[in-house]
Amino acid sequence: MTPQQRDFLEQYLSTLSQAERIAVPAAIAEHFCADEYNANECARLIDEGIKTATCSLKEGYVIDDEPLPEIGRLSVVLNWHQVPVCIVKVTSVAICAFDKVPPEFAFMEGEGDRSYPSWRASHIEFFQSYVSQLGLTFTTDDDLVLETFEKVYPVGA
Repeated sequence: MTPQQRDFLEQYLSTLSQAERIAVPAAIAEHFCADEYNANECARLIDEGIKTATCSLKEGYVIDDEPLPEIGRLSVVLNWHQVPVCIVKVTSVAICAFDKVPPEFAFMEGEGDRSYPSWRASHIEFFQSYVSQLGLTFTTDDDLVLETFEKVYPVGA
């Protein structure tokens, strides 16, 4: 984390009790999506409380040797320029085959028109592009990591 990102996180952590701070399993800083427009749009949707879920390809965690997200983890949501916008807390994590993602989850992702067909088309395109860069092939049987989260900071903004 940059000093600006760490300061933003510390501002939030200072509002918590010691027990609440100790209970936080991890904190990261990240932007969503792989391009400037969508990263900034996702940050806006999260900040406004419209986007309350996200998904990633499970194989990506394996390739990057990263642990799966866990309930309670904090994420400093960044815009494309790595400036903090808000902080979210993971409320659920599930593994699900792409073809089994429910329409309700697509709506919670908050992007586009929030419909399942729109979600499906944009995510197939995204995951195909992502895995092709890794020399792999995406199928709709591939597992996704589904996360839901709540905005915890700043409150009321």
